[in-house]
Order: sequence, then structure tokens, then C-alpha cells
Amino acid sequence: MLTVGSVAPAIACEDVPHHAAPQAKVAGAPEAIKNVKLLANLPEAQGAISISFLQYGWRDVMMVSGEFGLKAYDLANPAKPKLVGELNLPGMWETENTEVDQKRKLVFLSRDPRAFGGNTHTGESGIYVVDASKPENLNVLSYVKVPTGHTTSCINECKYVWTGGPAKADDQPADWGGRPIFVTDMRDPRHPKVNPNPIELARNDGKTDYVHDVQVDEMGIAWASGRGGVRGYWTDGVHKDPTTGKFRKATAVNPVPYAGGGLSELTAPSKFMHNSYRPIDGHGRWGRSDLLFVTEESFNDGCATDGILVIASLKGSYNGEGWRSTPDKPFRLNTVGSWGVAGQEGSDPASDDCSAHYFDVRGDVLVQSFYAQGTRFLDISDPTNPRQIAYHRAADAQSWQPVWHKGLVYVADNARGIDILKLTV
Repeated sequence: MLTVGSVAPAIACEDVPHHAAPQAKVAGAPEAIKNVKLLANLPEAQGAISISFLQYGWRDVMMVSGEFGLKAYDLANPAKPKLVGELNLPGMWETENTEVDQKRKLVFLSRDPRAFGGNTHTGESGIYVVDASKPENLNVLSYVKVPTGHTTSCINECKYVWTGGPAKADDQPADWGGRPIFVTDMRDPRHPKVNPNPIELARNDGKTDYVHDVQVDEMGIAWASGRGGVRGYWTDGVHKDPTTGKFRKATAVNPVPYAGGGLSELTAPSKFMHNSYRPIDGHGRWGRSDLLFVTEESFNDGCATDGILVIASLKGSYNGEGWRSTPDKPFRLNTVGSWGVAGQEGSDPASDDCSAHYFDVRGDVLVQSFYAQGTRFLDISDPTNPRQIAYHRAADAQSWQPVWHKGLVYVADNARGIDILKLTV
């Protein structure tokens, strides 16, 4: 075990409106479970935020990041993970969607400025690069200060990482609504190099704003989600730039726009898009490559207007429309379908903690976290009509991220630790 010192044990609550830190429920409806079997719970991982997996030959290891730092679990028995290693960083925040380098056995932990008792105005943000070559001996290989730090995503097979969010710092431009993307060269993980020039600017109808997270699809398109919508970029190869009409080389520090844009305010009134997924395989009458699954995150009084899952069409956005959008002439993607947890079977009507959060897709089944409303399984075979087929809502749920892995779903629950679920339909 390794403990990094000089940190306060307390964690500052979120102080921006899009992501108020949920509190563990102390009262409400009893648990609700349908078509799901709870195989195990790992309470020692309380404070969990994100889950990823590393393979060491035949050995399968789950990496869990959270307010405690990082924990490694051997999955020789997938339903009974064994804790084998820890990196103690008490007060760490937020490590959402923690990503790993399978080849070099590295884990990238994003340090939000609110970590270790800091705040968005003056707190320090950055990236811890963790050597996980031996799961039993997790070590910080390097740390680099970055102007952003809410999430960190691998680009071009983790040779680079894109780091975004949260709200702007006091020393950043006054006209920014939030922090964009900063790119860090990780080709030498012991000596990361931060590019001083941010990217993914002017994303919110021409205004530079909060980029929350980035997901890379199977074609290598990096989709940046945040306030103002979702926009995708080529980060390698030569491609036509739709904003100029000219071909040029795409790189991690100078990506080429692909498609995307804002979401309809009628569907996603907060305009804060948390994360996204673009499937590229065929899907009935819908060309999946034209669909974008997006989570809206917002917390309001009551559940009815909290964040939802949005399915949008990318058609009409391939000619740079999302990069020319302005308040006077806004461009919005067409919404195909949507789903929210409010009023759904298995929901707790006494709770107003209902925002959508991370999700994962396997075939036609999407599994998604909805904080205190638990983990929901949706049939998305018809994107115009997502349909709930199963759910697991513990009485004390704070479901943050579900991940499909070898037929099971591992859920990072901030209050409960890790739940291991098996869909039974």
C-alpha cells in the first residue's frame, strides 16, 4: 500500500449547479429490484466513483477509483472480487470515468480542484499517473498540474489524455463559462507534458464552456460532452475539416471536427451533457453510426425535470454546423428518443435525487445509473422508445457508474461501494 501525504481527509462538496454532490439517503422507500440478482456488495469501496479493468494475460483485475484513491480487485471469481492492492489518497475527487492504458498498465486519475478540501476558485487540478504493472503494488509514477481536472480521457491509445472541467478558475478568462479541454502528452508517463493551448473552445453557441467528459468510439472519434452539447473529433489521420473545407492531419492537440452539436432545450433544458456513446454498427432501420446516446445531468426540485438519457441523430451535423452555432442562429441535433427515471416502475417517489449519470451498452441493453434511483436496464432496440426491463434500487443507493464486464454489471455506488449485478432476463 502507498499513502500520498499532505492531504486533508475531508472532501469539499460540489459548488457548481450542474453536479451537486448527492448525499446518502437516510430515509425513503424500501429497496426495489426486478429481473436483477445482486451477487455481491463490496462495502470497503464506499466512496467509489468509477470502475475500469486491466488484463494481465489470463488474469482479470478491476480498478476502482473514488474518494479513497484507487483499489485493485482480482476477479478470478467474478462474483467474489478479492482486494489485492490499494493506493490511498484520502479526499481525492473526482476520478469520474477513470481510464486505463492496457498496454503499459497505467491508470490516469483526474484531480479536481475540489480535491483534498480545495475549491473551484483556487484549488489545484491535475493528473496522477499510477503504475499498475503489479496490482498488489500500486504506485504514483508521476503527477502533473493541469488547468483542468474533473475528468481525464485516453486519446490515441493513451499516448495523450484530454482533461476537462470543472467550472472556471479565478485566473482563467472572464468570458469562459467553464474549463475546456487541455491536452497532456503521456508518451513518457514519468514526465507528462501539458500543452498550454486549450482545445474544444467556443462549444456553447460560440462561448467557451465546461467540457465534462470525453468518450472515444470504435472509429477513433473523440466525443466531448459538456455545457452546450456534444461534439466529435478525429484525433489521428488525414481528414476533411468541415469548418474550412480543406483536408489536414488530425492530432490530439489539433483535432479535426467530425460532427455533433447542441441538444434541443425541449429535451435537455439544462444544456449540460455529461457523457455520450456513439455505436457504429448497424441497427435495424437506424444507422447506428448516426445515433448519439447522451446523458443530461441536472438536479432540480422534484424528479420530473431532472437529467435524462437522450438519443439524438447526428444527421445534418457533418458539415460543421455545430461549430457555427450562435445564440442568434443556434444549431441543435434532432432528438430521436429519451428516457427519464421520474415516475418509472421501481422509483422512490420520496426522493428528488434522480438525475441521469454514466451508462454502458451491451447489444440492445443499456444500463444506467440514476443516483438514488439506482441502476436501470433499458431495451434500446427501438431508439425512439427506450423501455425499462429491469432495475436495482437499494434503499441507500447512490449509483454513479455501471459497467458491463463478462456478462455481469459492476456498479460504482458512492454510498454502498461496489454492487455486482446479474441481469436475469
